[in-house]
Amino acid sequence: MKHARIITPVVLLVSLVSLFTDIASEMLYPVMPVYLQSIGFSIILIGVLEGMAEAVAGLSKGYFGHLSDTLEKRVPFIRGGYTLSALSKPMMAAFTFPWWIFFARTLDRLGKGIRNSARDAMLSAESLPENKGKVFGFHRAMDTLGAAIGPVLALILLQYYPGQYALIFMIAFVPGLVAVSLTLLLKEKKTEIPRKKNPGFFAYLKYWNRAGRQYKLIVAGLLAFTLFNSSDAFLLLRVKEATGSDTQMISMYIFYNLVYALAAYPLGILADRLGLKTMLFSGLAIFAIIYLGFGFAALPMHFVLLFLGYALYAAATEGVSKALISNLADKNDTATAIGFFTSFSSIFAMMASSLAGFIWFSFSAQTMFVVAAIGVVLTLLFLVFANHQLNQTQTH
Repeated sequence: MKHARIITPVVLLVSLVSLFTDIASEMLYPVMPVYLQSIGFSIILIGVLEGMAEAVAGLSKGYFGHLSDTLEKRVPFIRGGYTLSALSKPMMAAFTFPWWIFFARTLDRLGKGIRNSARDAMLSAESLPENKGKVFGFHRAMDTLGAAIGPVLALILLQYYPGQYALIFMIAFVPGLVAVSLTLLLKEKKTEIPRKKNPGFFAYLKYWNRAGRQYKLIVAGLLAFTLFNSSDAFLLLRVKEATGSDTQMISMYIFYNLVYALAAYPLGILADRLGLKTMLFSGLAIFAIIYLGFGFAALPMHFVLLFLGYALYAAATEGVSKALISNLADKNDTATAIGFFTSFSSIFAMMASSLAGFIWFSFSAQTMFVVAAIGVVLTLLFLVFANHQLNQTQTH
């Protein structure tokens, strides 16, 4: 019997699209807040902008995931979503009116919401249950490699063109355009006649009622975890607070993404061998330890070790969680199942960052990290116990 190819041409192509898109997006990550301030945005207005953009992305992931399943189409959502994100980059530099900036930034996040669930469903369809960890791990590795390359390019450009933030936005259009061009090579698989057209915007919420108990357990646990997993910006702010160095802060971010990219595929392979749940639970345990460490770290070497551990946590959970969710869903509901989770995950992440900011401001950074670590430990205990009980029920 011929050995099936795990990293298929479709998986490789989708992963390359993500690589170039993340190069474009992450070129802007270090300069976005500074650019917005340079054109007159206050800290509060930046917060409102990012919050609104993430809310749009969160809500749209569920709707467009369900629409993708309903129409039994993946490619139009992938192609359209990446196109919107690419176009948004130069748009943010073309004009500086606040409403225009809000429109362009929201367009970028809407593109992410349109494409992500359909893209993950396409990856799921290209893999078997026993190798989904490898497939999602490979995609995550390529995606995160782009997240490491992007800030490096931004730092090089700022070195030669200091303060030319608009130029970086224009140049970021180039890798975005490469990503869109690659989506033209994707082909739709032939399917039967669509089951139903034009579902309501919140129709995906009904998926919870027909989802299996395993899906509900994992999603409930992951959403509880998301409430304690605030924005990575807080980790970078913690580095800045302790070291006082912008260079060290950005260098830590690049280091984190490089380790993440290198670890994602090997940990995906390991997840297939050990079990996706075992890898996921292990990743959450690492997160709790690392967050506790961030509360007490003081020296640059402390942060190097912590970002190393944080990268391993991310590599052990990000792709694995989607692989696990896709295994727990019916093949015809893959994008809906992933979209339901990522939709609520985006909203819970907004709540987590708001809560983290309040605790940091009202008490201290140390308190914020310790509270989050304790919350994740309690969530992990719930997941392990509930999963054990569910397995016991199913065997009797």
